[in-house]
Amino acid sequence: MKNRLSRRTFVRGVGVSMALPWLESIPVWGNDSGAARGASQAPLRFAAIFSGNGFHAGKWWAKGSVSEMELGEVLQPLNDHREKLLFVRGLYNEEALKGNIHSSQTGNLLSGAPLASGGEIRSGTSIDQVLAQSYGRGTKVPSLVLGCERANPSVQKNYSMLYSSHISWSSPTTPTPLELYPALAFDRLFKDTAGFEDESVLDSVLEDAGSLLRNVSGADRQRLDEYFNSVREVERRIEQSGQRGELQGWRPTLDGPNIPRPVDGLPQDIGEHMQLMCDILVLGFQTDATRIGTLKLINDSSSMIFPHLGIEASGHHALSHSDRGKESPDWLKINQFCVEQLAYIARKLDAVAEGDRTVLDNSIIMLCSSMMSGIHDANQLPVVILGRGGGKLETGRILDYLDKPNRKICSLYLSLMDKFGVSLDKFGDSTERLAEV
Repeated sequence: MKNRLSRRTFVRGVGVSMALPWLESIPVWGNDSGAARGASQAPLRFAAIFSGNGFHAGKWWAKGSVSEMELGEVLQPLNDHREKLLFVRGLYNEEALKGNIHSSQTGNLLSGAPLASGGEIRSGTSIDQVLAQSYGRGTKVPSLVLGCERANPSVQKNYSMLYSSHISWSSPTTPTPLELYPALAFDRLFKDTAGFEDESVLDSVLEDAGSLLRNVSGADRQRLDEYFNSVREVERRIEQSGQRGELQGWRPTLDGPNIPRPVDGLPQDIGEHMQLMCDILVLGFQTDATRIGTLKLINDSSSMIFPHLGIEASGHHALSHSDRGKESPDWLKINQFCVEQLAYIARKLDAVAEGDRTVLDNSIIMLCSSMMSGIHDANQLPVVILGRGGGKLETGRILDYLDKPNRKICSLYLSLMDKFGVSLDKFGDSTERLAEV
C-alpha cells in the first residue's frame, strides 16, 4: 500500500489540487532516495507576523523561564505557550535609525538593508524571501504574503510610504505583492487558477479524496476528516464574510456618505479579517502548500480603527503616541488584540499533530514591529518567537542582548536561516550569528 501511495502528496480535481497533511500511511516528505522520513524530519515553517507602530513599551516584558515565565500585560495572551516561547530583548536594526520616521524603520525590518530616500524604492531582499527562494521552492506556494491593510504609495518626509506598507521584499526594488482578500489567498493555496469561482475546493476533489480514504490507516482517516473539515469551515466563513461586502483594508473613495443612511447591517470587521488570514496561514502550513509566510496585521503609521474593541475616536498611529508618558487603556487593548492573533495561530498549529510533535513544534513564528513604541524608539525592537524549529530551537527562555556587543537583528536572521539549511556568510549588516539561538 505504501508503494502505491508513495507519490500521493496531493488530492486533485478539475483545476484544483490540495496538498496533504502529514500522514503515517504515506511518506509525503521523502528524502532524496525516496524513503519515508520520520515525524522529527517533517518540514520546518517560518512566519513573520508584523504589527506597525510598536507596542506599549512599559508593558512589553518577560522574566523567568519555561512554565514559570512571567509575561507583561501586552504579552498575556501568550501565557499558555510560554514553554514554546523565546523572548528576545535588545536587538536593533542600525539602518532603521537613520531616517527616524515610520517608513525608514519598516522597509528594511526583515533585511537590514540601507533604504533609498527621495521617493526612490530600494531596500533589500527580506529573510522570508531568501528562505522562499531556496527552502520554499518545493512547495506549491513558495511564500504566502498576507496583509490586512492596503499599501500606501505616498511619500512622507523624503521616504516612500511603501516602506511602511511592506515587510516582505522579493528583491531590493520589489516589495512582494500583498494578498488582502481571504478568498484569493485561499484560492492560491488550493486552486490551480486563482479567482472567484463558486465551486467548493472540497467538492472538486471529492472523488480523489474518497479513493485516498479507502487506502490509509484508521488514524489517517481521522486526520484527513479533521483536515477536510477545517478547510470546509474556512470556506464557509469566507463565503459569509463576502456576503457582507468587502472586508476592512479597502480605502473609501468618499470622505462622507453620498446616499441616505442604509438599513442596519453587519459592519466591516477587522477582527474577522485578521482571524481569516491567520486561518489561511495555518492551513498553508498544515497542508504543506507553503512553508514560508508573512502576515502584516497593521501598516506602520496606520490609522486603522477598531470598532469591535469599542475604539473609534482615535486611530492606531495616534494611540501609539500615548507612550509619551500618558497611560492609554485603549492602546494596551489594541496591543493585546494583535498579540491574540499570534496566540490564535499558535493554538491552531499546536493542535495539529505530526508524529510525536505538532506543527508549532516544527515552526518558527516571529512576532515583531519596527519600533519598540510609538515614539519612534527603534534602539531596541520587540521580538517574540514561538515554536521549536523542529527541535533545533530551545524555547521557554529569555535572551537579553541589550548590553552585548552583537545585538543586530540580522544576526538573529542568520541564526534562524541556519535551521532551514540556508547558511549565508552575511545577511544585511551582520556576519555574526547569535550563539544562543
